Amino acid sequence: MTANSRWMDIATDAGNFKGYLSLPPAGKGMGIVLIEEIFGVNSHIRGVADQYAQDGYVVLAPDVFWRIQPGVELGYEGADREKAMAQLQNTDVPTAVGDIGATVKALRALPEVTGKIAAIGYCFGGRLTFLSAAAGSIDAAVAYYGGGIHNLLGEADKIQAPIQFHFAANDSSIPLSAVDQVKARFAGRDNAEVHIYAGAGHGFNCWDRSAYHPHSAALAHGRTLIFLGAHL
Repeated sequence: MTANSRWMDIATDAGNFKGYLSLPPAGKGMGIVLIEEIFGVNSHIRGVADQYAQDGYVVLAPDVFWRIQPGVELGYEGADREKAMAQLQNTDVPTAVGDIGATVKALRALPEVTGKIAAIGYCFGGRLTFLSAAAGSIDAAVAYYGGGIHNLLGEADKIQAPIQFHFAANDSSIPLSAVDQVKARFAGRDNAEVHIYAGAGHGFNCWDRSAYHPHSAALAHGRTLIFLGAHL
């Protein structure tokens, strides 16, 4: 937690759940819904939220797995990873997309939010970002190594918002053949970008993972800020 961050309630028809809110130094700005991996709104995700808040955005990171175990925070190896995978398998994706929509609504209602709202998601969060863009609930989308997007390209025509993809060249979970399908599906769109990071693997943005690739993480962060600056 920082002096400019707090947990807040997000309302759904099934009850309230929590999201981590981080405010920029100016106290207001455009919004970002930051969508976790499969490990909860852990210290890394909170750190990323604070990072984008320092860049000038009002950032809200929803507890995606609240319907299974509210407030879960997991590590990246061993039993924690197994628990994270089990949570993923027990998550109803359309319901999770609805919860992202509720998060967008809650963020738009904050007096600190002064304009449009983007979603940035990592891994499973990248897939939820893609589907949230298809649902029309966000103004821009940034998906980092979103697993399974190549199997969801039937949703692509529904996406009107600008969208940016970040993939790792050495991702054991997302082969380059899958990335090529995404590139082909969005080819010719002036509001779509696909970036591939040589030498990087899945999870390259996470400084708490062995897969962390600082050069790629910094480059992707810069590209994300340029993209958001252009489209928000």
